[in-house]
Amino acid sequence: MKRLAAALLGVLILALGLHAALAADKGSKEEAVAMVNKAAAFLKANGRDQALAEFNNPKGQFVDRDLYVVVGDMQGKCLAHGFMPELAGRDMMEVRDIDGNYITKDRLKLLQKSNTAWQTYKYPNPANKKIETKSMYLERVGDIYIGVGVYQ
Repeated sequence: MKRLAAALLGVLILALGLHAALAADKGSKEEAVAMVNKAAAFLKANGRDQALAEFNNPKGQFVDRDLYVVVGDMQGKCLAHGFMPELAGRDMMEVRDIDGNYITKDRLKLLQKSNTAWQTYKYPNPANKKIETKSMYLERVGDIYIGVGVYQ
């Protein structure tokens, strides 16, 4: 009986450790807010051109696990995307998630009401390539916005 209890305890410890490791692979809401704040400070300190170049760098300081910076203008143009830099320069106004929600149009509506907001939609997770619910923290900085999202 003691062996069975010890074995079950060992399995439980391994399962809890695996759960913690998997959770550590995902960014948190607090980390998303902190990355937006770091990106806004970097933009102010280094200027728009240098900042956008760094935000578009998939191996740069603004990509961490499944967290990455997205920057757009208030007309719906993507200026930087840490996971898919090829989106920079594209008009994103008509992009919808799998539920039919306009991601950028909805984002801009939120940012017209407040300089910060949380937006929830469905988007491919770069870590596992699956479409998941994502909550993105957004901050308007002048005529652009910076966002970082977390997958749920």
